[in-house]
Amino acid sequence: MPLSRHTGQLPESNWTLSFREMTEPWKGAVGCLGVAIFFAMTIGIISWQALEQSPEEWVLRGRDGGMLWERRRGALVLRALPAGRAVVAIAVGGVPAAEPPPPRDHCWHDGRQFCYSWEEDAELRLSLEPPAAPGTECYGVRWTPLRPDVTLKDCFSMANVSWYGGPSIRAQRWPLNSAESPTQPFVSGDLGMNPDGFGPVLDRYFLGSTGVTVTVAPDVPLLLSLESHRHFCLETPAGRAEPLQYLLCISTDVASAHRHMGNPPAGPARTRPDTALLGSPLWRYHGPEGSAAKIKRGLRSLVRRLKRHGLQEGVVALGEHGTAILAAAERVPSERRKRQDLALVEPLQLSITLSPYASITSPLFLQSLHQGEAAGYWLSRQPRPGGSLIPLLTTWKGQLCARLNVTSEAALAWYLTRARRLRQALGATYVIFEGVEGNSFLEQGVPPPAELAGDGYTRVLAAALATLGNGTVISAGASSSHLPLFVQMSPLRSDWSHVGLKGLIPSVLHYSLLGYNFFIPDTVLNLTRQYIQRHRDFVVPLLLKYSEEWQSLGHPIFRPAWWLSPTDPTAFTIEDEFLIGDEVLVAPITEKGQTWRDVFLPGEGHLWLDTNSARVFDGGTILRNYSASLAEVPVFVKTS
Repeated sequence: MPLSRHTGQLPESNWTLSFREMTEPWKGAVGCLGVAIFFAMTIGIISWQALEQSPEEWVLRGRDGGMLWERRRGALVLRALPAGRAVVAIAVGGVPAAEPPPPRDHCWHDGRQFCYSWEEDAELRLSLEPPAAPGTECYGVRWTPLRPDVTLKDCFSMANVSWYGGPSIRAQRWPLNSAESPTQPFVSGDLGMNPDGFGPVLDRYFLGSTGVTVTVAPDVPLLLSLESHRHFCLETPAGRAEPLQYLLCISTDVASAHRHMGNPPAGPARTRPDTALLGSPLWRYHGPEGSAAKIKRGLRSLVRRLKRHGLQEGVVALGEHGTAILAAAERVPSERRKRQDLALVEPLQLSITLSPYASITSPLFLQSLHQGEAAGYWLSRQPRPGGSLIPLLTTWKGQLCARLNVTSEAALAWYLTRARRLRQALGATYVIFEGVEGNSFLEQGVPPPAELAGDGYTRVLAAALATLGNGTVISAGASSSHLPLFVQMSPLRSDWSHVGLKGLIPSVLHYSLLGYNFFIPDTVLNLTRQYIQRHRDFVVPLLLKYSEEWQSLGHPIFRPAWWLSPTDPTAFTIEDEFLIGDEVLVAPITEKGQTWRDVFLPGEGHLWLDTNSARVFDGGTILRNYSASLAEVPVFVKTS
């Protein structure tokens, strides 16, 4: 009987048996092959994603640059076109940074805006803004919290960018990259009272060496932190649901960026203070202050000592306590007393010192109480419904004090009238106002009135004091660089650290960059007649020349090395030399016992003449181990 041939599927038993027999010797090989195929597919998918999906996505593009979203770290990146050079990277805080914006934003119909919302967290709006000047392109950045507990925080990277501007600090640095500061309100302060706070001169303006500027409007509540060599961060106060907004502008280089944005010609008209003070040393009186008679004898004694040393020019500065004693004694001066007081420091001039503070035990404050004017003349806490105003008391020079209410026109008029009368009665040429900095409300955790938010107090008081004339010196500057005022520099220690001598040039560059070119050093030490005369003959004419340029164009008088070498990375970190205008370079000793130093001569293609040796050197070069001393400061004049 012939065997029948099975032409269909193999019987189940036969197939299972055959597979079991086949896999027995190849079991490990088949398993490895499967794992390898799966691994290869996974790598392929990941590689495809990495190649096909860029880590950066354009969200807003302009003519000269554009904003991108970097997926990997959740950051905004501003790049310059056409080369795509990274100008600044901004790490985003307070929102889920890992979540990328969608390809199409909420403002897709407007090519000049980009909008995106992180649900229940914050909304981001980027916008192309009208250029501040030819050659610039500006982007508005606005974060709006969608919940009260969202804290918005943008951190600007210091990687490959040197930053300038912002706040003055106790150990001033140039650039800011090596500075350190905890998160705190961006408000001017007294570094003597709060060494960890911000100093008396600041501006909501940051300048990057890549040609970028960051500007924050004065009405934006703002906190700032500095983390050395990493980033600086702008932040909104917690729990207030306030938007964080600022303006980013790009230019071709750092010098061009500052020319366009730092002090633009279209800003407020700039007025110079009394330039006669530029050539006058200021001698501080530290003699006895027990009575008016002792002060007068001490002033005459100081003048006689200066005369013996051939120093018969300058200004003798009387402190606040001494001024108050003389003011009490000269409340109703006779003509004879006026003539005597005018001769107190002849042939020198006299400056007196006032502040907007009044001790609660002083005749000034008690008199305002008796006249029923205390509530309007001094800063007060907001009363409860039906309650009365209570003066906001604070501490000033160890005493419990009230502070002048600068929002009251009557209080300002009373204060300014008193200052004018006192200046005339004591025969003073100049008046120094201390205690202009700070926000008394923030210091005590009390919400300030809207007009005194941030540095509103400093701005309002500076504008009022400018009406006293161009012989006025104030202790702080905030959006007031255009006024005819001198600024008193913060005291420095008598050592070689950044809190001392090494911090002087960074402070000078910082003040001048922000527009405060007319400042008074805290003290004058070891000045000789020869030094003073050289200052008057050589330096003062330069200051007058470049102050005219500052008035017309807003350029700083004291300039960093990068002003003439705006694309040379070497120039970005030089903090121990400075330019006066474009034609003089000063490179003093900043290390104890040093008799040589390296000198960077900026401006490739220029020639520099050493005024001490008459040797000529090329610009754009570094002079290694160049001879220098405290007696012979290297000074170079540009000859081409």
